[in-house]
Amino acid sequence: MASSTQNHQQLFPTVNGTTSAPPPTPNFTSTSDSAATDLLSRLLHRLPPTLSNNPLLLRRRSSLATTTTSPSVIPFPDLNSSLSTALPSVSELGFFQLTNHSIPSELARAAESDSLSLLNLPRHLKHQYFPRSWPLGFDDDDEEEDTGAGESLFLDSSCSTDASELSMSSLREFTREMEKIGLAVVEALLCAMGLQNQARDDSAGFCSLMWVSNSSDSPDDKLIGSGKFYPYVVGLHYQFRSQSCSLLADPGWVSVSSQMDSILVTLGDIAQVWSNGKLRKVRGKPALSMEEGNNSSSLSMSLLVTLPLESTVSPLNSRMAISNHGDNGDRENSNQDGDCEIEEVNSFNSFSFEDYAWRVYHDRVPLKDPLDRYRI
Repeated sequence: MASSTQNHQQLFPTVNGTTSAPPPTPNFTSTSDSAATDLLSRLLHRLPPTLSNNPLLLRRRSSLATTTTSPSVIPFPDLNSSLSTALPSVSELGFFQLTNHSIPSELARAAESDSLSLLNLPRHLKHQYFPRSWPLGFDDDDEEEDTGAGESLFLDSSCSTDASELSMSSLREFTREMEKIGLAVVEALLCAMGLQNQARDDSAGFCSLMWVSNSSDSPDDKLIGSGKFYPYVVGLHYQFRSQSCSLLADPGWVSVSSQMDSILVTLGDIAQVWSNGKLRKVRGKPALSMEEGNNSSSLSMSLLVTLPLESTVSPLNSRMAISNHGDNGDRENSNQDGDCEIEEVNSFNSFSFEDYAWRVYHDRVPLKDPLDRYRI
């Protein structure tokens, strides 16, 4: 690892404790609804981190800009050809729905049962069996009461644990199968964009995280799973039932309905940088939408295909050939056919994946795009 956890804690301190109340709501009686929305958005962007991450403010902001979108449906057996055809739509939205995949629904239900059993363990056992070794281990947002709210498990692709007595065989098999699909999606995506060879050369390989979380929220809450944020190339989110969810995409909050037992695939921030800004992204993972009157806990399971901490993230630029005629025929880069190759101009500076991952994880999902500081 490029630097120790202690050093990271000094570089990116986490603010704990109760935040102060938000400022009074501005009086919009003399402005239009559109102007009021713009003014509120500017005010929220100016708030300090402890206020801008306030759940009430995030819910208010999400309610201002929610649209309903139907994702492209891509059958897994035709992944390569279908993704190439649907790439314009996928690039514009930042997500698509994967169907006819190889994971049996029985395995998914068994893995869901394993995960619920783990999250139902007493808190002290979860800390004991899954000690924090960032980014892996058990993490909860509510340490004062054993409510089960805001709890997450970040597991490696082997679902490693310090307890051999836990029943995790189905969860391990499910994670392995999700990882196979995730790597196939990354390969197909890079191939469709002509970047697969550079990705193999420029990255230190891929790694996977299984992100299991359990939250209990009101029906209008869009924050299930969206509070934490870990960078990824693509995220695979298994849909255990036909249920709508909300995604924090580049244009704002988007509502999506997906088929039961399908996999909702989201393109992450690393994919956006690699594509040099051609792909739109989704921040965090889908926020499950509760049915009206249903306040029960909701489990989400996501496989993130991401990078080793020591990686450096930078655009994987494609080369564009232009034809040379007349006076341009003697350029140094000209080939025998009279063409020359030029490199695409970068839209992002290179940055350390470890530093970026630490910052966005502890900042949670900020209102401002965390990639903005690296844009050229």
